[in-house]
Amino acid sequence: MPKDVIIALDFSTANETLEFLSPFQSLHPYVKIGMELYYAAGPEVVRQLKGAGYKVFLDLKLHDIPNTVRKAMKVLAGLGVDICNLHAAGTSAMMRAALEGLTEGCHGGRRPLLLAVTQLTSTSEEVMHQELLIPQSMGETVAHYARNAHDAGLDGVVCSPLESRWVKDACGSDFLTVTPGIRFADSPTDDQSRITTPARAREIGTDYIVVGRPITQAPDPLAAYQRCMSEFVL
Repeated sequence: MPKDVIIALDFSTANETLEFLSPFQSLHPYVKIGMELYYAAGPEVVRQLKGAGYKVFLDLKLHDIPNTVRKAMKVLAGLGVDICNLHAAGTSAMMRAALEGLTEGCHGGRRPLLLAVTQLTSTSEEVMHQELLIPQSMGETVAHYARNAHDAGLDGVVCSPLESRWVKDACGSDFLTVTPGIRFADSPTDDQSRITTPARAREIGTDYIVVGRPITQAPDPLAAYQRCMSEFVL
Protein backbone atom coordinates (compact mmCIF):
# COMPACT_ATOMS: atom_id res chain seq x y z
CA MET A 1 0.00 0.00 0.00
CA PRO A 2 1.61 3.32 -1.04
CA LYS A 3 2.07 5.88 1.71
CA ASP A 4 1.60 9.62 1.36
CA VAL A 5 1.50 12.87 3.31
CA ILE A 6 -1.69 14.93 2.97
CA ILE A 7 -1.40 18.66 3.72
CA ALA A 8 -4.43 20.09 5.55
CA LEU A 9 -5.25 23.38 3.82
CA ASP A 10 -6.89 25.05 6.80
CA PHE A 11 -7.27 28.49 5.21
CA SER A 12 -10.28 30.78 4.91
CA THR A 13 -9.88 31.96 1.30
CA ALA A 14 -8.95 30.49 -2.05
CA ASN A 15 -6.32 33.20 -2.58
CA GLU A 16 -4.59 32.38 0.70
CA THR A 17 -4.63 28.72 -0.26
CA LEU A 18 -3.14 29.27 -3.70
CA GLU A 19 -0.48 31.58 -2.28
CA PHE A 20 0.49 28.91 0.23
CA LEU A 21 0.69 26.25 -2.50
CA SER A 22 2.83 28.36 -4.81
CA PRO A 23 6.18 26.83 -3.66
CA PHE A 24 4.69 23.33 -4.02
CA GLN A 25 3.52 23.58 -7.64
CA SER A 26 6.17 21.28 -9.05
CA LEU A 27 5.42 18.65 -6.39
CA HIS A 28 1.60 18.65 -6.43
CA PRO A 29 1.26 17.19 -2.92
CA TYR A 30 -1.91 15.48 -1.73
CA VAL A 31 -4.08 18.14 -0.05
CA LYS A 32 -7.07 18.17 2.28
CA ILE A 33 -9.91 20.67 1.99
CA GLY A 34 -11.84 20.89 5.23
CA MET A 35 -14.92 22.73 6.37
CA GLU A 36 -13.28 26.14 6.80
CA LEU A 37 -12.01 26.42 3.24
CA TYR A 38 -14.97 24.63 1.61
CA TYR A 39 -17.56 26.78 3.38
CA ALA A 40 -15.62 29.94 2.51
CA ALA A 41 -14.68 29.20 -1.11
CA GLY A 42 -17.19 26.54 -2.13
CA PRO A 43 -16.83 23.72 -4.65
CA GLU A 44 -14.95 25.97 -7.07
CA VAL A 45 -11.77 25.72 -4.98
CA VAL A 46 -11.97 21.93 -5.30
CA ARG A 47 -12.33 22.19 -9.07
CA GLN A 48 -9.44 24.66 -9.20
CA LEU A 49 -7.06 22.40 -7.30
CA LYS A 50 -8.11 19.28 -9.18
CA GLY A 51 -7.61 21.17 -12.46
CA ALA A 52 -4.11 22.14 -11.32
CA GLY A 53 -3.20 18.48 -10.77
CA TYR A 54 -3.61 18.07 -7.02
CA LYS A 55 -5.15 15.01 -5.37
CA VAL A 56 -7.88 16.19 -3.01
CA PHE A 57 -9.24 14.74 0.22
CA LEU A 58 -12.56 16.52 0.82
CA ASP A 59 -12.96 16.41 4.58
CA LEU A 60 -16.57 17.41 5.34
CA LYS A 61 -17.40 14.61 7.81
CA LEU A 62 -21.03 14.16 6.76
CA HIS A 63 -23.41 13.01 9.50
CA ASP A 64 -27.16 13.06 8.86
CA ILE A 65 -30.03 10.74 8.04
CA PRO A 66 -29.14 8.16 5.36
CA ASN A 67 -31.18 9.70 2.55
CA THR A 68 -29.69 13.16 3.05
CA VAL A 69 -26.15 11.79 3.10
CA ARG A 70 -26.78 9.68 0.00
CA LYS A 71 -27.93 12.75 -1.94
CA ALA A 72 -25.05 14.87 -0.67
CA MET A 73 -22.48 12.25 -1.64
CA LYS A 74 -23.99 12.00 -5.10
CA VAL A 75 -23.33 15.73 -5.53
CA LEU A 76 -19.81 15.58 -4.07
CA ALA A 77 -18.90 12.73 -6.43
CA GLY A 78 -19.26 15.17 -9.32
CA LEU A 79 -16.34 17.22 -8.02
CA GLY A 80 -13.88 14.46 -8.88
CA VAL A 81 -12.25 14.35 -5.45
CA ASP A 82 -10.00 11.45 -4.51
CA ILE A 83 -11.18 10.92 -0.92
CA CYS A 84 -14.27 12.02 1.00
CA ASN A 85 -15.59 11.08 4.41
CA LEU A 86 -18.40 10.86 6.96
CA HIS A 87 -18.83 10.07 10.65
CA ALA A 88 -18.96 6.37 11.52
CA ALA A 89 -21.29 7.30 14.38
CA GLY A 90 -23.97 7.97 11.76
CA THR A 91 -24.66 4.19 11.66
CA SER A 92 -24.10 1.47 9.10
CA ALA A 93 -27.28 2.44 7.25
CA MET A 94 -25.93 5.94 6.70
CA MET A 95 -22.57 4.60 5.53
CA ARG A 96 -24.19 2.24 3.04
CA ALA A 97 -26.38 5.05 1.75
CA ALA A 98 -23.34 7.29 1.36
CA LEU A 99 -21.56 4.65 -0.68
CA GLU A 100 -24.62 4.27 -2.92
CA GLY A 101 -24.79 8.01 -3.54
CA LEU A 102 -21.07 8.29 -4.20
CA THR A 103 -21.21 5.44 -6.69
CA GLU A 104 -24.29 6.87 -8.45
CA GLY A 105 -22.64 10.27 -8.75
CA CYS A 106 -19.60 8.87 -10.53
CA HIS A 107 -21.66 7.78 -13.56
CA GLY A 108 -19.48 4.74 -14.15
CA GLY A 109 -16.20 6.54 -13.53
CA ARG A 110 -13.70 5.98 -10.74
CA ARG A 111 -15.31 6.33 -7.34
CA PRO A 112 -13.57 8.42 -4.67
CA LEU A 113 -12.35 6.54 -1.64
CA LEU A 114 -14.88 6.74 1.18
CA LEU A 115 -13.66 6.90 4.77
CA ALA A 116 -15.43 6.89 8.12
CA VAL A 117 -14.23 9.10 10.97
CA THR A 118 -13.99 7.00 14.13
CA GLN A 119 -13.12 9.32 17.03
CA LEU A 120 -11.65 12.79 16.55
CA THR A 121 -8.01 13.12 17.56
CA SER A 122 -8.99 15.96 19.90
CA THR A 123 -11.11 13.52 21.94
CA SER A 124 -9.38 11.84 24.86
CA GLU A 125 -10.55 8.55 26.33
CA GLU A 126 -11.62 10.41 29.48
CA VAL A 127 -13.84 12.76 27.46
CA MET A 128 -15.24 9.82 25.49
CA HIS A 129 -16.26 8.15 28.77
CA GLN A 130 -17.55 11.21 30.62
CA GLU A 131 -19.17 13.28 27.86
CA LEU A 132 -20.03 10.79 25.11
CA LEU A 133 -20.97 8.08 27.65
CA ILE A 134 -19.05 5.40 25.75
CA PRO A 135 -17.76 2.96 28.41
CA GLN A 136 -15.44 0.92 26.18
CA SER A 137 -11.77 1.80 25.71
CA MET A 138 -10.68 4.03 22.85
CA GLY A 139 -9.12 1.06 21.06
CA GLU A 140 -12.26 -1.07 21.35
CA THR A 141 -14.48 1.78 20.18
CA VAL A 142 -12.34 2.69 17.18
CA ALA A 143 -11.97 -0.96 16.13
CA HIS A 144 -15.76 -1.48 16.41
CA TYR A 145 -16.49 1.61 14.31
CA ALA A 146 -13.91 0.43 11.79
CA ARG A 147 -15.54 -3.00 11.52
CA ASN A 148 -18.92 -1.34 10.92
CA ALA A 149 -17.37 0.78 8.15
CA HIS A 150 -15.66 -2.25 6.62
CA ASP A 151 -18.89 -4.26 6.66
CA ALA A 152 -20.72 -1.32 5.02
CA GLY A 153 -18.27 -1.45 2.11
CA LEU A 154 -16.16 1.61 2.89
CA ASP A 155 -12.47 1.81 1.99
CA GLY A 156 -11.05 2.79 5.36
CA VAL A 157 -11.27 5.04 8.37
CA VAL A 158 -9.87 8.21 9.81
CA CYS A 159 -8.36 7.51 13.21
CA SER A 160 -5.43 8.60 15.29
CA PRO A 161 -2.16 6.87 14.35
CA LEU A 162 -2.22 5.28 17.79
CA GLU A 163 -5.24 3.16 16.74
CA SER A 164 -4.09 2.34 13.21
CA ARG A 165 -2.72 -1.06 14.15
CA TRP A 166 -5.93 -2.03 15.95
CA VAL A 167 -7.90 -1.12 12.82
CA LYS A 168 -5.61 -3.22 10.63
CA ASP A 169 -5.94 -6.15 13.02
CA ALA A 170 -9.75 -5.84 13.01
CA CYS A 171 -10.30 -5.21 9.30
CA GLY A 172 -7.24 -6.43 7.40
CA SER A 173 -4.13 -4.78 6.00
CA ASP A 174 -5.90 -3.51 2.85
CA PHE A 175 -8.38 -1.44 4.89
CA LEU A 176 -7.02 2.10 4.77
CA THR A 177 -6.07 4.16 7.80
CA VAL A 178 -5.79 7.92 7.32
CA THR A 179 -4.40 9.58 10.41
CA PRO A 180 -4.36 13.18 11.57
CA GLY A 181 -2.84 14.07 14.93
CA ILE A 182 0.68 14.20 13.50
CA ARG A 183 3.30 16.38 15.16
CA PHE A 184 7.07 16.54 14.88
CA ALA A 185 8.91 15.57 18.04
CA ASP A 186 9.82 19.24 18.56
CA SER A 187 6.36 20.68 17.73
CA PRO A 188 3.59 21.86 20.11
CA THR A 189 0.56 19.55 20.45
CA ASP A 190 -1.98 22.40 19.99
CA ASP A 191 -5.55 21.09 20.56
CA GLN A 192 -4.78 17.48 19.69
CA SER A 193 -4.92 14.72 22.29
CA ARG A 194 -3.92 11.47 20.55
CA ILE A 195 -0.82 12.27 18.51
CA THR A 196 2.46 10.86 17.29
CA THR A 197 5.33 11.70 14.93
CA PRO A 198 5.53 10.92 11.19
CA ALA A 199 8.26 8.36 11.82
CA ARG A 200 6.24 6.58 14.51
CA ALA A 201 3.13 6.60 12.29
CA ARG A 202 5.17 4.83 9.61
CA GLU A 203 6.32 2.22 12.13
CA ILE A 204 2.75 1.63 13.30
CA GLY A 205 1.68 1.04 9.69
CA THR A 206 -0.75 3.82 8.83
CA ASP A 207 -1.32 4.49 5.12
CA TYR A 208 -1.72 8.29 4.97
CA ILE A 209 -0.90 10.99 7.47
CA VAL A 210 -2.72 14.33 7.49
CA VAL A 211 -0.53 17.22 8.60
CA GLY A 212 -1.77 20.78 9.09
CA ARG A 213 -0.16 23.34 11.36
CA PRO A 214 3.30 21.72 11.54
CA ILE A 215 3.49 22.44 7.79
CA THR A 216 1.15 25.37 7.16
CA GLN A 217 2.44 27.43 10.10
CA ALA A 218 6.10 26.49 9.75
CA PRO A 219 8.63 29.22 8.90
CA ASP A 220 9.44 27.20 5.77
CA PRO A 221 6.38 25.11 4.84
CA LEU A 222 8.10 23.39 1.91
CA ALA A 223 10.96 22.25 4.14
CA ALA A 224 8.48 21.05 6.76
CA TYR A 225 6.60 19.05 4.11
CA GLN A 226 9.84 17.52 2.86
CA ARG A 227 10.72 16.60 6.43
CA CYS A 228 7.36 14.85 6.77
CA MET A 229 7.94 12.98 3.53
CA SER A 230 11.43 11.89 4.59
CA GLU A 231 10.23 10.66 7.99
CA PHE A 232 7.05 8.94 6.79
CA VAL A 233 7.50 7.86 3.18
CA LEU A 234 11.17 7.60 2.27
